[in-house]
Amino acid sequence: MNNDGPQGYEREFTTVINRRSQIRIGLSTEKADVMRFFVQLEYWRDGGWMEVVRFAHNPNTEFGHDITEDGLHMDIYRDGEKYHVREDFPAVKLNCAPTLLYGIYPRARGSHTQEIQEWHNVNANDRWQTKRSTI
Repeated sequence: MNNDGPQGYEREFTTVINRRSQIRIGLSTEKADVMRFFVQLEYWRDGGWMEVVRFAHNPNTEFGHDITEDGLHMDIYRDGEKYHVREDFPAVKLNCAPTLLYGIYPRARGSHTQEIQEWHNVNANDRWQTKRSTI
């Protein structure tokens, strides 16, 4: 199971949280303004990374989301499909959103990681097959 999530961003970064979870960020800018982004918590399972939680702004695609019009929301995934959408976030300026959202994960990741482990009956002591590095 490999992550087929957001792709094609100017810059992508991966921050390893522990051996079972990481944060992946994609960012595209124009003249220092954010044009589109995603901030995603991923979980290692069955030999690949799967999305657990995603924030995104990508208004120029068919199913894209524009946080400047619709507000910020968090997609929660289960079994590789969108399971729930949480929309109770305050308004945030587009250029500040990626940094702000990256800061949310250290506080929120524990509950999402535990929940996904329970959903998929994953043993938290399983080890990675390969190491990942920051892009």
